[in-house]
Amino acid sequence: MKKKLLIWSVALLLLIVAGFAGYVWIALHWSYSSGDRAGYVQKFSKKGWICKTWEGEMAMVSLPGSIPEKFLFTVHDEQVAQRIHAVMGKRVSVDYEEHIGLPTSCFGDTRHFVKDVRVIEDTPSPLPIPGVTTERGSGAQ
Repeated sequence: MKKKLLIWSVALLLLIVAGFAGYVWIALHWSYSSGDRAGYVQKFSKKGWICKTWEGEMAMVSLPGSIPEKFLFTVHDEQVAQRIHAVMGKRVSVDYEEHIGLPTSCFGDTRHFVKDVRVIEDTPSPLPIPGVTTERGSGAQ
């Protein structure tokens, strides 16, 4: 009787562990959403006591002079992390996936996982800036 109870207990424990592992695998491999965000990376560091992840903060500015919105993100890929370090201070666009329902912060402090980064070339502002004049010579005087 005791042997049968022990076998069922072990089987139930294995079933629970397998179910939890399956849930974590699905949460990591199925993305709730994906997209792009553009802005300036202003913080980027490796954090964690046991599970070290790259955590970043990007300031997204829609117009010069407006208050920036912060986009918090996590990076798992070391190559992407190196590329983000190389482009800090430049305007960038990041491709990300959002994963919800992860059970611990061991996978990252945020739900947004950056997969790629690229520099955005600066384009001149179409809006006039007060106090700044642009003179273009037309050749006629």
